[in-house]
Amino acid sequence: MWLKPEEILLKNAFKLWVTEKDNEYFVLQRRRGYGEGGGGLTGLLVGTLDTVLDSTSKVAPYRILHHTPDSQVYWSIACGVTKEEIDQHWDWLQQNIMRTLSVFDSTEDITSFVQGKIRGLIAEEGKTSLVLEDDPEKFREALLRFEKWFELPAQEKLVTYYSCSYWKGKVPCQGWLYLSTNFLCFYSYLLGSEVKLIISWDEIWRLEKTSNVILTESIHVLAHGEDHYFSMLLHLSETFVIMEQLANYSIKRLFDKEAFQGEPALSDPLQITKRGLEAHAKSEQFRAFFRLPKEENLLEVHESFLWVPFSHFNTLGKICLSENYLCFASQDGSQCHIIIPMREVINVEKPDSSSRALTVCVRGKRALRFSEVRDYQRLANTIRSRCGISASPQHSASSEAIRGECQSLINHFEDNPEDVTLMVGQKDTSKAVSTEALMTVFHPQDVENLDPKMLKEKMKEQSWNIHFSEYGRGTSMFFTKKTRDLIVRGVPESLRGELWMLFSGAVNDMATHPGYYTELVEQSLGTSTLATDEIERDLHRSLPEHPAFQSDTGISALRRVLTAYAYRNPKIGYCQAMNILTSVLLLYAKEEEAFWLLVAVCERMLPDYFNRRIIGALVDQAVFEDLIRENLPQLVEHMTDLSFFSSVSLSWFLTLFISVLPIESAVNVVDCFFYDGIKAILQLGLAVLDYNMEALIACNDDAEAVTILNRFFDSVTNKDSPLPPTVQQASVGNNDKASHVSVDISELIREAYEKYGHFRSEEVESSRKRNKLHVIQTLEDTTKQNVIRVVSQDVRFTSSQLDELYNLFKRQHFLSCYWTMKSPALLHHDPSLAYLEQYQLGFQQFSELFSLLEPWAFCASKSTLSLWVFRLIDENQDGLVNFKEFCYALDTLYGVSFTNKLKFLFKLHLPPAFDLPEDGVIRKSPERGRGKVDLQAYLKQWQNEILKKEETIKDLPRINQAQFIQFSKTLYNIFHGDPEEESLYRAVAHVTSLLLRMEEVGRRLQEPSSPPAEATQPASTAASVEASSTQEASGDPKTSDASGSHSSQEGAAEQPDPDWSFSFEQVLASLLNEPAIVGFFERHVHIQTKLGQARVAQLKLKANK
Repeated sequence: MWLKPEEILLKNAFKLWVTEKDNEYFVLQRRRGYGEGGGGLTGLLVGTLDTVLDSTSKVAPYRILHHTPDSQVYWSIACGVTKEEIDQHWDWLQQNIMRTLSVFDSTEDITSFVQGKIRGLIAEEGKTSLVLEDDPEKFREALLRFEKWFELPAQEKLVTYYSCSYWKGKVPCQGWLYLSTNFLCFYSYLLGSEVKLIISWDEIWRLEKTSNVILTESIHVLAHGEDHYFSMLLHLSETFVIMEQLANYSIKRLFDKEAFQGEPALSDPLQITKRGLEAHAKSEQFRAFFRLPKEENLLEVHESFLWVPFSHFNTLGKICLSENYLCFASQDGSQCHIIIPMREVINVEKPDSSSRALTVCVRGKRALRFSEVRDYQRLANTIRSRCGISASPQHSASSEAIRGECQSLINHFEDNPEDVTLMVGQKDTSKAVSTEALMTVFHPQDVENLDPKMLKEKMKEQSWNIHFSEYGRGTSMFFTKKTRDLIVRGVPESLRGELWMLFSGAVNDMATHPGYYTELVEQSLGTSTLATDEIERDLHRSLPEHPAFQSDTGISALRRVLTAYAYRNPKIGYCQAMNILTSVLLLYAKEEEAFWLLVAVCERMLPDYFNRRIIGALVDQAVFEDLIRENLPQLVEHMTDLSFFSSVSLSWFLTLFISVLPIESAVNVVDCFFYDGIKAILQLGLAVLDYNMEALIACNDDAEAVTILNRFFDSVTNKDSPLPPTVQQASVGNNDKASHVSVDISELIREAYEKYGHFRSEEVESSRKRNKLHVIQTLEDTTKQNVIRVVSQDVRFTSSQLDELYNLFKRQHFLSCYWTMKSPALLHHDPSLAYLEQYQLGFQQFSELFSLLEPWAFCASKSTLSLWVFRLIDENQDGLVNFKEFCYALDTLYGVSFTNKLKFLFKLHLPPAFDLPEDGVIRKSPERGRGKVDLQAYLKQWQNEILKKEETIKDLPRINQAQFIQFSKTLYNIFHGDPEEESLYRAVAHVTSLLLRMEEVGRRLQEPSSPPAEATQPASTAASVEASSTQEASGDPKTSDASGSHSSQEGAAEQPDPDWSFSFEQVLASLLNEPAIVGFFERHVHIQTKLGQARVAQLKLKANK
């Protein structure tokens, strides 16, 4: 089989291997002790070594190595168990690789090509092995085991499963790891010992690959403060990627809904598959690398060569095709890449079938030649169909003209390859936006000015023009290392807006949405929301020292862009720091361009930065801390708590250093950001700390460190900036500036790239995913601690009990979201609300959780009683109960006060709990977190809560006949199943009869002339209650329900006198005379036991339903 190329040492290896075949670039070897003759004593010793030293898998007896004539380095690329297998690999190399290697000039290119080809073959084999792994029969068997072992709801979707070892302490348990949409599960049963583990993805704090002395490589999962390790995985990297994607999917869906709603591919939890996740991950990487709109998906990948005109050679890479873009990246991604919008393609030709090549003709007299494309015919047809180009021989006159032009271009291209550099330099001169960048209005360049700075600026422009002539200009420009070098040196003022649009991908957004910005401006004009109020407040705080924002021209443009974006994306709306960033964009880009640049930054390049919780910025701060630990160990030794750097660097990330650097220096940072993304900001942050290392190590406290950094930023200058002093930003510490050596921003950026440019964007994205789990769980934990602190002041539960209750409450919310695509419960979670309001339960959710935690085993009418409790504690009657209200109910029921418990039960039978319709629906929950916040209403509610007096028993209204009958039935339900059930029933019957007779006597005394028929009504009521109590005592729910309906019908027929009622004092006084009832309610119930039972039963209850 083909192996991932690995460098091997051959110093003594020839004693163990025999060369059977070789040529200029490859060697086929046989292990001594195998094959002909067996190898004698040497072969016997080699075989013994192979068995003893490598007990898990013997060394394959055949292998193929790659090398070049002038190199001593060998690379293993294939191995085989049989001679036939290794000969097949050898023959394939002779037929497919040897002919191609002759075109390369350098040995490095040969080795790079061979390694890339072998990796491609391994990837192809991986695709076929996935088909074998997804065997329907085996998967069905695994699904049956999964359902049997874990008893999860039937809707839970199993994604994939793996054999692995789970480390319980220091002992590994061999078993099966099951990964489903919402849970990570493990099961093992060996020698009578069963290990079962169920962890929901939303409970995971950390997920990472680790290795130590015992575990060479394993996956570490941290959840609920416990560490879990999984090892011995055959495909560990693949398993980790799937786990990471499922955890990220769960986090987005349940905690970070703003980002999730933009991903329709993952919106249905019942349709998640392993292949779907893999395709989604590849599309994410594809969009991030090429800066494409979020609607684009990776459809096809083809390995090919691309003729690179500026280097005069073919470079190996991959063609990536999406709905609207044709992209190419060289093998390592850094040599060159190019993005071709389908709208720019005018034709696709196949000039040379022998070399499996096709040429793509692009507007502006450009042609791109791809060769050695395996499926070039299908690729050409796909591109034609997506561009609307006909492939039939019957063309219209215009099509024939285009084809003739393309054919002549191709012929010229083949005959004169040196002329292609001239073709590449053409630029599309179409103009779509009428407004001008503010910098051209407030600081027009003086052509006649020949001072040194302007001359330097002209030289920069000339360098870029030469670059454009070689690499192209506009949407189809080649991105190379030389492009980055020019960026690091600084972008000319006149080209900054154009290059920002190109590097960010905003140029494609604007081209595909003509007129969109104008429509948004018209629609958002005059709207009044919380976002527009905040925008108006911050308009004059945006670069106030710049002349452009001291006039109505700049302020109005800033207002329009920010308001239009808030209207486009109400989930983000407006966030502080957006004004500073947008004002800089407006200086160098036209108004519509500035809008699309803001879209690219907020929605692609800095995801989740500009919302109320700034999750994205917090995640990147965590990434920054990791990079500090790796790259600045001296600083870490001195400052063990790196949270200081997180707090200091927040403004660096949110404003791209604009808020801390002078504007003329900050724009150079923005240049790098649009080309390299957040990687540029991270490496510049490291360079800043490195530059001030000695001073930071010597400082005594955080305040001194902040002062050091502020002075440093004040000393940063841009010696090449052509801007006049009126435009340049005045530094805060100008008075002290003379005492500090100035630092040129170009030198600082160059140093950042040289010292810290080694880490790749893919590593940053991986670190982002890893840290996002921890950041969101930390925010959730902060919410929990704040809620518990508020609630603990009003209840008697301990902090640990409240912690467990909160976990159950929150989990109940999530259990309603796991298996529904658009669950109403998801709308109840709004992180922008106050802590107590972030998680709330509707009636159905509340009823399920309350049934697990109620202190008494209610018999009949359990759902009815839950409904009354729900209505009673839902103070604002919005159909939702928060954690504080939930704890109030449980605290009362688990307390030892007989009076408080009785008062609670009494209030359950009074409006609003008792009289509303019993369908479980109160009213539609209002939309939360939208529109303007009524601050006056909040203040009034807060004042009422402060002034609210404690309710006394005299404040309670009287209970009427129907309510009293139901109150008696509720007591019977509560007592059902108790060891002293009969004595409790007799006590209730006695109290009921006594109260009714008291009422009868009272009525006779008040109305002596009343007719006898009226006087007998309480007696008949007493009889009905007695009959009801007898049926309740039988414990038959059907009989009980029938009794309830019968009594209600009878009551309706009789139409009782509304004046007939009891006060709470009468009921309390009567029940206090019954020691059995008082003893029952004052009996201590252990909530800790209930909590433990609820944790186990919560998921099973959902599964049974």
